[in-house]
Amino acid sequence: MSWKPEIQVAGDPKFYDNAVRFKTKPEAEKYAADLFNRWTTAKAWRGVESDDPVNSFWNFEDGDVVWAEVDFPVRTVDDHEL
Repeated sequence: MSWKPEIQVAGDPKFYDNAVRFKTKPEAEKYAADLFNRWTTAKAWRGVESDDPVNSFWNFEDGDVVWAEVDFPVRTVDDHEL
């Protein structure tokens, strides 16, 4: 289990996430709030539970994301792994 940050943009009822997954809800919320403050059309933010593995943590001292060592498959446009 992990926590994912989600952002809602103006004019859209859905919330969207990216690949960042945190161990704790406060980390996900901090990251979501940080994104919210940088986007011009952001309307709301939240941290939501996820079944994905944890792949990062929020560095509260420096105020940024630190990615864990995770192997992401690199794929071509036609979805072939390189």
